[in-house]
This record gives sequence, structure tokens and C-alpha cells, in this order.
Amino acid sequence: MQRVKQGDTVEVIAGKDKGQRGEVVRVLVKKDRVIVNTVNIMKRHRKARPAPGGQQIPAQIIEFEAPLHLSNVMVVCGSCDERTRVGYRRNDNGVKSRFCKKCDSDIS
Repeated sequence: MQRVKQGDTVEVIAGKDKGQRGEVVRVLVKKDRVIVNTVNIMKRHRKARPAPGGQQIPAQIIEFEAPLHLSNVMVVCGSCDERTRVGYRRNDNGVKSRFCKKCDSDIS
């Protein structure tokens, strides 16, 4: 089970965007990175290039969310609205779930 999942609200705890919150758009498991909505915005300049049909795509500046390392974000608990560490426990049915270490409530 992962500590951070897609759809979680996280807070950045290190780097240029420290203190910002956002929703996890994607988790890159093999690289231990997450992409957070409206956080860590980068710009790339693209050259003009030919398109199919003999047309030309103009040069442009593209803005996108760059991945952050998992160690630089913390999950925000929905009930206490604080960033927290994540714990794991099994319920009566034997299903593993995540919980907030501060307020002891389940994280969906």
C-alpha cells in the first residue's frame, strides 16, 4: 500500500514551493515521485516545427507540473486539515487502511 495516492491532498515541505497545497494528479511509483496540481510549475520553450499536412506549428512556451520527490510532500488529513504522517492498520475484515497519526482518523 502506498503512502501517497492519486487524489490525495498534499503539502510541499521542502523546495521552492514549500507550504503550497495541491491534489496529487499522478504517482510515479518506480521513480518515487508525484505530480501535484498547480505546484512546481516549469516552463519549456519549443521550437517551431512542421506538422502533418504541410502546416507549421509555431514556437511556444509550455508550462507544466514537474514531478516532486515523495520525501518532499506530506499528506494532509481531511478531518484535522493538518499535514501528517501516515500509519497503517487492519480493520475487522482484515482490510489494510491508512490513518492520520495526529487525529487517528482514517484517510480515504
